[in-house]
Amino acid sequence: MAEKEVKLMKGNEVIAHAAIRYGCDGYFGYPITPQSEVMETLMELKPWETTGMVVLQAESEIASVNMLYGGAATGKRVMTSSSSPGVSLMSEGMSYLAGAELPCLIVNCQRGGPGLGTIQPSQGDYFQACKGGAHGDFHLIVLAPNSVQEMHDFVADAFDLAFKYRNPAMILADGAIGQMMEKVTLAPQRPRKTDAEIEEECKSWAIFGKTPDRPRNVITSLELRSEEMEKINLRLQAKYKAMEENEVRYEAIECDDADYVIVAFGSSARICSATVELARNEGLKVGLLRPITLYPFPTKPIAELAARGVKGFLSAELNAGQMVQDVKLAVNGVVPVEHYGRQGGSMFTPDEVLQALKDKIINRG
Repeated sequence: MAEKEVKLMKGNEVIAHAAIRYGCDGYFGYPITPQSEVMETLMELKPWETTGMVVLQAESEIASVNMLYGGAATGKRVMTSSSSPGVSLMSEGMSYLAGAELPCLIVNCQRGGPGLGTIQPSQGDYFQACKGGAHGDFHLIVLAPNSVQEMHDFVADAFDLAFKYRNPAMILADGAIGQMMEKVTLAPQRPRKTDAEIEEECKSWAIFGKTPDRPRNVITSLELRSEEMEKINLRLQAKYKAMEENEVRYEAIECDDADYVIVAFGSSARICSATVELARNEGLKVGLLRPITLYPFPTKPIAELAARGVKGFLSAELNAGQMVQDVKLAVNGVVPVEHYGRQGGSMFTPDEVLQALKDKIINRG
């Protein structure tokens, strides 16, 4: 067995390595802190000389997302990366990608907002990522890594899910995960798909020149007949329902006997895992449920914990309270649900989360 390749890398850097090793066909991006190392690493690695992968700095985020549309329409594995204000500029294109059912990968390394905000870490883009983020009834597939290894692994996972469901996928990271350095095991290099392989996989929808043996494929999100547009929407909703039934991913830590459960994702979950240890050392039965897929959200596991007898939930997020709304919907009023967060690029500590749990849930009158 070949020896595994293990390196010390930043989260942003490993995105670039993972994309190349997955067999990504094209990256179209625009630099913005705190994710600029993704493109910088790709430029340093020069994959166009090895795998043939295209790496292009677009003139703007708007240009890059429209390049995604064009590349994805041909069945190619294409991706971009940006940070919060840049992803906002891509929002129209993301709706078009979802409406045209085009698989691709968007990486958002979140920073504090609103507006230009700060370059420090944030989780303020949860609504944008999970509630559409642009016009129309659509969803992205959203994966939330909490380590550099998951930044690496989720590139392949996101691409695979995007093509399974013909839907854009997003890795929703943040400045902390993007900038931290950790040991990571790199996947082996696999070749890019050949044109023949892409045609075989995507011939029912992609555009690469009509052949006599199949109907003409048309890529568009436009349908002016309301009755036909409703049919398209109903088909999309059925697809999202299938995602919710089959693709939910989460991690449960010390939840089996927990009286209280913290719900946290990404870098917040790393912090809250230490909170669980602190609480257990004090004799408090506290668990952590970490959503890995933010969409589809782990509604059922949270509901089951509430039904089992958990006394309360604390949603710990680096924002003013966004995911907490989905936790409340899952709990459905059975037990108290509260939010604790920091904003503007500030991060909480394990002790602060534990104190918030005591103040808001455990010791409430």
